[in-house]
Amino acid sequence: MMQPALTIAHYTLLEALRNRLLWLVLMMMAGAVAVSGFLNELALTESRQLQAALLGAVLRFAAVFLVATFVITSMAREANDKGLELLMALPMPRAVYLFGKLAGFGALAMLPALLFGALGLFFAPPAQAALWAFSLLCECWIVAAFGVLCMLTLNQVLPALAASFAFYLLARVIGALQLLGHGASTVQSGGQQVLNAGIDGLALLLPHLDQFTRSDWLVYHRGSGADLTTIAAQTAIYVALMAAAALFDLHRKAI
Repeated sequence: MMQPALTIAHYTLLEALRNRLLWLVLMMMAGAVAVSGFLNELALTESRQLQAALLGAVLRFAAVFLVATFVITSMAREANDKGLELLMALPMPRAVYLFGKLAGFGALAMLPALLFGALGLFFAPPAQAALWAFSLLCECWIVAAFGVLCMLTLNQVLPALAASFAFYLLARVIGALQLLGHGASTVQSGGQQVLNAGIDGLALLLPHLDQFTRSDWLVYHRGSGADLTTIAAQTAIYVALMAAAALFDLHRKAI
């Protein structure tokens, strides 16, 4: 059953290339470089560090935005064109279809990760730039898997996009929310304690994307093997969980 999955992944990636996604990635690269270069000229001190930090932040958001948007709109187009019904009518398990789509979207995420990571070589040693690019790839994989889950569950583009970006934003700030909640004061009211417990519970369910693709790796070169291990472990766990949830929802559908 690997051949049908690879075929689905191939055509998923081919769809992205035919939709001029590569050109869009290159345009975003050029725009990010232009903006960061402009601010580099305005900065009075540490201009190179400021340029690296800004470039990393902009490229990170651009990669996630492109991947999430393409995943959801691609699956919506496939559903509207009855492509999903056609594939489900073929003699293959639904897990093969899901694996093929995830593999195709995962291969697509390599495109911005590699191109954006190449820009990191202008600011950081190769090892740090490679860590930043790998982390960006893992971040895009998590967002892509969640986008697939949202589209299979919600079946509408706008709610799926809103849910995906809300998930991403919450995963990015959950660590800061924990710090604010526990460091607010030494004596906390009952309501504050309940709120902190809720935030801690939510933090157990969400990936800590604040630990991913950090700009300080490009600025101060502080990335380590421990960061790589943490990122790889979180990615494997959350992609597997989201794929299992998406497969359950796919089996639940009457197609």
